[in-house]
Amino acid sequence: MLSFVIEVNNLSKTFPDGTEALKNVTVTIPDGDFVAIIGLSGAGKSTFLRCLNRLVEPTQGEIRAHGTDVISLRGRALQRYRRTIGFIFQQFNLVTRLSVIENVLSGRLGYHATWRGVLGLYTERDVELARHYIDRVGLNEKEQTRVDQLSGGQQQRVAIARAMTQEPQLILADEPMASLDPRLSDVILGLLKDYNEEHGVTVLVNIHVLELAKRYAKRILAFNKGELVFDGPVEALSDTLEGEIYTGSLEAL
Repeated sequence: MLSFVIEVNNLSKTFPDGTEALKNVTVTIPDGDFVAIIGLSGAGKSTFLRCLNRLVEPTQGEIRAHGTDVISLRGRALQRYRRTIGFIFQQFNLVTRLSVIENVLSGRLGYHATWRGVLGLYTERDVELARHYIDRVGLNEKEQTRVDQLSGGQQQRVAIARAMTQEPQLILADEPMASLDPRLSDVILGLLKDYNEEHGVTVLVNIHVLELAKRYAKRILAFNKGELVFDGPVEALSDTLEGEIYTGSLEAL
């Protein structure tokens, strides 16, 4: 029987100012999918990802991961759940005064008591994993370099290495190429795609360039004004529907 990583039912989020960021979103994402999420700025893409790992609390609805009710998780149970999710931010979310390897090792914090992380008491395996993924993203010569001395593309690769070192079951990437040029965007998506294929880890990535979404994704989710208006394989996304999604004129299907 197929094991589903994520099952979302009637998920909604209304912010205190009255903004309806998500409206009754229902979707199921099985193990191993590489999913691109598209739509205009403000369509609900980032809110959707942040609800999945509880950075944003849903107003209503249900999120289940491997059968577990995610919304009911609290304390250590929520910490254990978040440990299974690698989150890659648009603005990298790194500690810039620390070195590359120190930032990547922080992906292991969820596996240890807080005091061990504060003191930097990582295991030999933690260090091996960190160095392995630093090498995978092509930064082995920058291991001891402070992050604030790196380019934007290099910093995003540090963030990806940190997420991979976490050994996640799911990677959520929120516009990770937004501030990068097209060549670097291909590098970032290529790293995520390779990890998805090699490890069978599900990847959901918000992509603002439609051609990149088509090139890398197996499946596309499109949001419009908080509603999920398309869910299907890349080849099923028509030119007409694309235009409506990106002009903001689409009514929910």
